[in-house]
Order: sequence, then structure tokens, then C-alpha cells
Amino acid sequence: MTASPPSPPIVGYVTPLSARPGERLSFRISSTGDRPFTARVLRIHCADPNPEGPGMKLEPVEVALEARYAGREQPVYPGSCALATLPDGQAGYLALSLRVKPTLVRDNCRQVIASLQDDEGAQGVALVVENEELCVLLLGGKGAPTRTLSTGLRLAQHRWQALHAGVDLHNGCVDVSVGPVQTGTPGAGPALAARAARVHAGCALPWPTRLCMGAMWAGHPASGFNGLVEAPALYADTAAPRDGDSRRQATERLLAAWDLSAAMQAQRIPGTRPAMPCLDLVNMPGRAARGSNWTGLNQDWKQAPGEYAALYFHADALADCGWQEALSLQIPAGLKSGVYGLEVDNGDGKDTIPFYVTPSAGGPRARVLFLAPTLTYQAYANHARGNYAGELEARIRAWGAYPHNPDVVTRFGASTYNRHKDAAGISLSSRLRPMLTMRPGYLTFPDPKGSGLRHFPADSHLTDWLREKGHDYDVITDEDLDDQGVDALKPYDVVLTGSHPEYHTRRMIEALIAYRESGGYLMYLGANGFYWKIARPASAPHMLEIRRAEGGIRAWASDPGEYYHQLDGGYGGMWRRNGIAPQVTGGVGFAVQGAFEGVGYHRTPESHDPDVAWLFKGIEGESFGDYGLSGGGAAGFELDQVVPELGSPGYLKVVAISDGHGPTFRTVPEEILTWTIAASLPRKYEGVRAHMAVGLDEPGGGLFAVGSITFLGSLAHNHYDNDVSRIVENCLTHFLAAAALRRGR
Repeated sequence: MTASPPSPPIVGYVTPLSARPGERLSFRISSTGDRPFTARVLRIHCADPNPEGPGMKLEPVEVALEARYAGREQPVYPGSCALATLPDGQAGYLALSLRVKPTLVRDNCRQVIASLQDDEGAQGVALVVENEELCVLLLGGKGAPTRTLSTGLRLAQHRWQALHAGVDLHNGCVDVSVGPVQTGTPGAGPALAARAARVHAGCALPWPTRLCMGAMWAGHPASGFNGLVEAPALYADTAAPRDGDSRRQATERLLAAWDLSAAMQAQRIPGTRPAMPCLDLVNMPGRAARGSNWTGLNQDWKQAPGEYAALYFHADALADCGWQEALSLQIPAGLKSGVYGLEVDNGDGKDTIPFYVTPSAGGPRARVLFLAPTLTYQAYANHARGNYAGELEARIRAWGAYPHNPDVVTRFGASTYNRHKDAAGISLSSRLRPMLTMRPGYLTFPDPKGSGLRHFPADSHLTDWLREKGHDYDVITDEDLDDQGVDALKPYDVVLTGSHPEYHTRRMIEALIAYRESGGYLMYLGANGFYWKIARPASAPHMLEIRRAEGGIRAWASDPGEYYHQLDGGYGGMWRRNGIAPQVTGGVGFAVQGAFEGVGYHRTPESHDPDVAWLFKGIEGESFGDYGLSGGGAAGFELDQVVPELGSPGYLKVVAISDGHGPTFRTVPEEILTWTIAASLPRKYEGVRAHMAVGLDEPGGGLFAVGSITFLGSLAHNHYDNDVSRIVENCLTHFLAAAALRRGR
């Protein structure tokens, strides 16, 4: 047996991610060995474990909790599949037909394409692929061993093939055939000759109560398949046909069939006739995927759904751990809005599960709002980078940092920056699972000049700065913004982003633009933000979907014809290609990428203009920011620039730029047509640089953009007494004063 992947001694997740006072959060905890655990609530101010930085600041909060909770070790069952409950039947013969496109036939693990079985997978018959061979799996039941019967038939990888399995329930004879499929596009592969085989169970087989495609159903998915399936149909007859007998076609009865393009955005597919069973989808198989009928003439599945009538199964897909609730936490009245964590401890280990307390609907509000980029955290959740062993592992141990890394702990699924086992890009991400990368003390890089933080812990540099400087603030999440729209932002004078607010739905983008254009003040304190368009449906608010269409910096690329989301039908890809470039939202947009290292800025001549010089009050000299806990400098890793023709507001002025970046820094693909031709007009301060920009809109409102992902890592330098900290302070106080004047305070 394959050894189970390692797991933390105690780990969990919360749903939803945020709540107002009076609302409840549900925590789902797995405690190894069913060990009981204790719990306490912490206010997370700083999540950086670097001993040279401000240190971890996790403040205990008095919240009524039980002294001890019963522990339960909860399993994880990855694998997407489709499940139907079959009607009772008396027929002696069943025939299953479907088209299949395997994507990993050379895998050593057994992959179940489809099974006709009982409710728990104890008895029945299944079509499986093992090391390229199509086999028949017989489930004995009642203590009888499971047997694998060889057919001698091989399946071709990345080719559509027609499968047919006829099962004589009386004598256990199974006839299997593999045949060619005429595809909608030329050159889809060489013609495959039809092949057939017969195997014998040697005993009668029971009438199946379930059909499962993409896995065996054992009360959960098991032995998952990697590949696509379409056109499934199940027939029944009173007796098996004799060799060469055509009678079956006239007498067999269609028991169940499904159009896999129907209800594309749903997780239940109806049968093609009213009396037929529905097909329930588990762990969200890929949809809006090219089927065998795809012609290339229709790129949008909504225009030709019949060309996208396939389900894409993956043995490692995970949309919901499905764990039972371990404790419910009601947010107490009066608890301040902020970033919190539930620390659980079972004696063998601890886990701190972050959550957010948002302001009461009718209660007092701060003037400043931190918009936590939780959908970006989710897109990167459990990003396995392959860099854990060695220097990073040693640093984690030396600093007592968060110990569990997705390179090692793989059972909770990977990120949308990783690939499935069959090398297909992961396009769906769920928060109903432990997100190891969203933990206090999580280290991403073995940064020789800093802490190596990204995302959740990196953004704590901002929340700790706000606390140290005495600025009262509220917090909402990306999900809150998507649910509430611009109304979530209206009460606030100034909205602050994190270091990398990359993933947004259309409603979120429109809300941010509407807030700023109606007189709000936005401080965009990162880079490569407002970049990817995602889908997040109301029917599955825990999910997000990304289709990495056409250009941009991509960890993988969506196949042509698969640029439209399955969850909302919208076109995916970059916001730039959807008509709202990042500059429209945040004033600057992604232009340069390099290694996780930073340099400082120097001021431009415009920075001395009276209308923006206030930003540099108390700043001596023309350069600043060549220090910090993220790459050693305030301008680094990914850099943004002002581009008027892409939507940067006309009132913005570039007040500082970075120079002297190392050889790893390159212009991003969407900025060039060829290596010698830029994709846009010449711009001021172009090249490998970050742009810091600021401006006030004449009717009211304003925008400050730093143009760098590593910027927030410089705030804590010299105990928050430095030029970067002073610039942020100058901007925030100026924006607050301007907002107060505008509101007549």
C-alpha cells in the first residue's frame, strides 16, 4: 500500500472567512489520534517570525470558549467524480457506453473510469486503466477478494476513444470494446481500430445501485481517474445477446443518459428524460472543457454547448474536505474589527486558523479600511513551489516558523499556480480545506535579505504598522466586497490594499472604481494587483475559478476554446484583456517581474511640485527605501507603472521610481509585441522600474500607488522610523484630512 502523505498533528479551516459581531463561524478541525484540544482566540497584528523584525505579535483575546473540545481525526478524500443512483431493475444484462480521453494512462495507480456498483463500492464491476491497459475490476463483496481481469486492450493517451461494456449479470461475463471516435477537428490523432475482449467473473453479479464515473464510490471518491468523459449512457435488457446477434439494439431499454453540457454551472446534471436519475458532481470536475465534437469554430461554450459536453476528472481534485464542525464561534458584541486567529492545541501540535471580524452593520466605523485580499490568498493556497528542502527548511526550524509546507503536506490539494497530476493547470480553488500558506509565520522564500514572506503574513506588516502608528481601522475581505459591492466601501474615507491584490471578480473591480470616482481615497500598497479575472458564484461562494487565457505571466495556459469560466460563463484571463487594465483601478499596472529582491526609490522632479510635495514631508535626500524585510528593498519582485493610455487617471504624477534592478528583472509579456517592439506608446520613466504615483482628483478623492510588491516589508525598518513609513503616514494623514474637508467635518 502507498503510505499516507504526512499531515500536521492538528489542522483546520473555517467557514466563512469573516463574520460580524453576533454572527457565527464554523471551525472544522482534524486532530490526529482523536486527541482532545484546547482553543483560544488571538488578534493577529504581525505574522513575521523573523527575529530581526518586529516579531510575531499574536495578542490573546477574551472570548468565551469551552475548556476542552473533543478531537476527531478527519480524513481527506480527493478526486472528482460523478455519481448517479440507479433505479431498481430486474434486467439480466446491462450495457454502459461512453467516450473517454485519458490524460495519464502511464500511471502506476489504478484509475477507475466508471463503476457499476453498490452504494459503498463493496460489490460490482468497474472499468479501470492500469499502466495503459483497460482492465475489468470485479468487486467480490462479503469477504471475497477484489479481482482485476486483463482485457489486453490498451488506451491511448490524449485521444478520444469509445468505450462499451456489456455485463451479463447472470453469469458474470463482461464484453468490453474500445473503438475510434470521429472528432470535430482534423489532426486530432491517428485513427484507432476497434478492439474487443471478453472476460469472465465466474459468478453472478448483483444489480448495481450506483453508477460512478471518474472514481470508485466508497462513500467517498477512491481510485480516481485522470481524463475526460462524455456521452455516458446505460442500457438494460432482459438477456445478454448472443455473438453476432443484433436483437439487443431492438430490445434494450435506455436506463440512464446525460447531456454533460446541460446545467453547465451546476453541480447536478439532469437526465435526458424526466424519469432518469440525476448525476451529482463531487469535488467539482472540470466543465466547459472541449469534447470530441469541438470544432474550433466556437470559442465560447455558451454558443455551442454540444462541443463542450465533457467532464474533466482529476484524482487529486479537492473542492471540499467535508469535515464535521469541531466548534462554533459566535463573534462577541463589541469585538473590534480586525485580523484574528483561532489557535487550537492538542498537545502534539498547534494550528492558528485566521479569520476576520468585520464591523457591525449599524455600529461605529473607523475612517480607514484594510481590504484583505483573501481571494488572492485562496488562489495561492497551498502553493507547492519545490523550494522547501534545504535552506528554507533550515530557516523555518531556526526561527520557529510555521512548519508545514505544501511541498511535503500534499493531502489538502495544491494552488492555481500548480498542476494536477496529469499536468493540467489547476483552475479551481476552494477555501473549504486547510490553507497552509495562510498561516502566521509561513515562509515562502529563503530570502537572504529579509523574511521571505508573501500574501497573508506579508500583509501583516501593514496591520502592525497601523497599530504601531495608532490608526484605528476596520477590515473586510474580498468576499465581503464581492457580496456587498461598493456599499462595503462607502463608509470609509481611505481604503488600503495589501501587497498583492491580484484576483478580482467584476463586481469587486467595479466597486473599487466607483468608490474612488465618487470621492474615495485609495492607497494601493502593492503591485501586480487587479490582474486576473475570476469567477466566484453565489451557488458555491467557497470556490474561485481562473482561466489563464491568452497573455500575461502564467504558471500554465488554458487550452484554446477553454477561456470561458464554467462557474459563471464569463470570459477569463487578465483584466487588461477584459477592457479594465489594472491602471484603471489602481492607477498603475504590472510591467516588470524579477527575483524576490528589492532596491530603493529615488524621487522624480515632479515630486517637488507643490500639489504632491506634501507626500515627502520630513524626507531628507532624494533616495529612500533601500532596506526592508522583503528582499532587502522597498521596490522589488514585481513592479507596476503608470500608463495613461491604459487608464491611469490624468491627475496622477509619478513621484518616485526605482533603478538598478538585477539581471532577473524582465518586462512582462503583455507589455511587448516582440522583444524589440513595445505593446504601448512610449511612456515617461519606462523600462525596468517601479513607479510610485500620487494625485488628488479635483472633484474629490485621490490615489496613491507604490508600484512594488515588496514595499510593505520596508515599513518596520528601524522600529517603523524610516522614510517609507513616513511617506505612508504622510499620505494617510493627508487623505484623511482631505476627506474630512470634503465631508464637512
